Amino acid sequence: MSKAPDLVKRLLLGRALRSAQQHEQTLPKTIALPVFASDALSSVAYAPQEILIALGLAGLATYHFTPWVAGAVVVILLTVVASYRQNVRAYTSGGGDFEVATTNLGSNSGIVVASALLVDYVLTVAVSVSSGIENLGALLHFLQPHQVLAAIVVVAILTIMNLRGIRESGVAFAIPTYLFMFGVFVMLLWGFTRLAFGAHLEAETAHLTVKGPEVGVGGFALVFLLLRAFSSGCAALTGVEAISNGVPAFRPPKGKNAATTLLLLGSVAASMFGGIVALAYITKAKFADPGVDTHLVNAAGKDVSDQDPVIAQVAHTVFSNFTPGFAYVTVMTALILVLAANTAFNGFPVLGSVLAQNRYLPRQLHTRGDRLAFSNGIIILGAMAGLLIYAYDASVTSLIQLYIVGVFVSFTISQTGMVRHWNRLLRTETDPAARRRMKTSRAINTFGGCVTGVVLVVVLVTKFLLGAWIACVAMGVLFVMMRGIRRHYDRVAAELEATGEDVALPSRNHAIVLVSKIHRPTLRALAYARATRPTTLEAITVAVDPEESQKLQEEWLARELPVPLKILDSPYREITRPILEYVKSVRRRSPRDVVTVFLPEYVVGRWWEHLLHNQSALRLKTRLLFQPGVMVTSVPWQLVSSDRLKGRQEPPAPGSVRRSYGPEQEVESEGTRAAGGIV
Repeated sequence: MSKAPDLVKRLLLGRALRSAQQHEQTLPKTIALPVFASDALSSVAYAPQEILIALGLAGLATYHFTPWVAGAVVVILLTVVASYRQNVRAYTSGGGDFEVATTNLGSNSGIVVASALLVDYVLTVAVSVSSGIENLGALLHFLQPHQVLAAIVVVAILTIMNLRGIRESGVAFAIPTYLFMFGVFVMLLWGFTRLAFGAHLEAETAHLTVKGPEVGVGGFALVFLLLRAFSSGCAALTGVEAISNGVPAFRPPKGKNAATTLLLLGSVAASMFGGIVALAYITKAKFADPGVDTHLVNAAGKDVSDQDPVIAQVAHTVFSNFTPGFAYVTVMTALILVLAANTAFNGFPVLGSVLAQNRYLPRQLHTRGDRLAFSNGIIILGAMAGLLIYAYDASVTSLIQLYIVGVFVSFTISQTGMVRHWNRLLRTETDPAARRRMKTSRAINTFGGCVTGVVLVVVLVTKFLLGAWIACVAMGVLFVMMRGIRRHYDRVAAELEATGEDVALPSRNHAIVLVSKIHRPTLRALAYARATRPTTLEAITVAVDPEESQKLQEEWLARELPVPLKILDSPYREITRPILEYVKSVRRRSPRDVVTVFLPEYVVGRWWEHLLHNQSALRLKTRLLFQPGVMVTSVPWQLVSSDRLKGRQEPPAPGSVRRSYGPEQEVESEGTRAAGGIV
């Protein structure tokens, strides 16, 4: 049992934290903003170019609609922020949209919301990291051929950072987020200042032409194109819901601090998004993606569709007289896009824990690791995001088509649930001032629900055939899976519910000691079995080799052991089957009795010794566990090699169970690992 794995774990994750230290992991608003809002803030880096890609399907003819599309996105963003400020004040447990939907609309609505959010969190990591590597490639061109590998490595680093705990990862990620915000606002201020003083700013793609597959669009086709651009731009709204799932991580008063953080998020994100789109429009920046059949061509008709991302083009134009400014914005953009995945790493595990607590997901997701983080959820999120990045070659345009469906499903259902929440409270509230506040909140949630519902329809119509159907299928699979898990847990709970019959003592206890040879472990097992004073006691052995069985019987009689020995015949040299058949026969003779099987076993101290001992016992134990009325008792015998582990503090084993810290949580003991088997 080497200490090397535990040493590596400590180096990567840090020292383990006590449950009593959980209150130390709460966050002030200054840290909570970058931790939970980095996704929404970073989306300003790719949402503008997604609008341009969609409008570019009709060439330059529709580019003049860019400000109107961006303005509609800003209105939706502010509406959603205002709506969620009501959510976080009313529901502070961390269930977020799932809790709102389940409480007010029923369990099925809650599962739909949970399925949508789980899918969206995975896509958030994949899209953010892929976009970050793409932006970094604008500065470090050698990364471009290795984007998939670089993105997967980044996901692995983020996973390890979050396994170290929410507070530690939050502090590590706060500084880059604020540096990004500083860089973008300086870029906007400097750009608009230069324009105000008469500078003529043109992007590097200003003189290129956009060619798309749709020419001369009008009527319904134009409306559909604008709606598609709008739905792509709504990627700027992703991450807003993460704060409602992370309310428990805020310092008290949790609801008020979360609402304030949401207000800051909405103000900053809307300002940055609107400013970048405005500068891109003024400087005539263009963006195309051959993956959706749009291309940039120069005056000679040559395809030059390897342009930099829109935010990099704007930075290059604004800081044309100050190259370090361009490098700063580019690096910070790539960094914030990578760190934006941290929003999902904070939202997904908490939501998974809430779902596990409500028996919709395996209980292991409710487990806290050494650093009081929900380790299993973090690892699952990292693995799923890595698979998506590999499957889609880290292509932002391909991944974005699967995106935002889930988040608008949760937006719409959550706001509908909040309307019912306020209606329920208004039925019993008599204070006029409180009723006015509730009616105002209800009006905000009603407007938010209607608006996000319309956007959801637009997203489904415009993106369904482009890849959104995959996200819908994934949500459906998760819904069915969670319903099945809940049915299983409910069925098991009903089956295990205590009744009056459970306290009745069995009529008799038939004890059986398994023997392969007479040595000290066998004698200890016989002594222990006798000490339990069973109704009947016998030793059995399997006659695999007749000569050895005869010698065993002779030695047994010679030692005058006070327990009868029975030899089971085994013509096919099996061990497990004869023992099982004999135990079953005892049970058939006396169905109301119990049978206790005593297994002598070795306890070893080295991993390779497990391969040399106890294999037959493991198989036999596994089979006996499925026999009703049969109890299995291990009688350990410590070999000398096990002495090296005496007094050593036992590290948490893979099967150890840590539940969320709190008085309302169920208490479960640490799992233990079997160390032996039949001698």
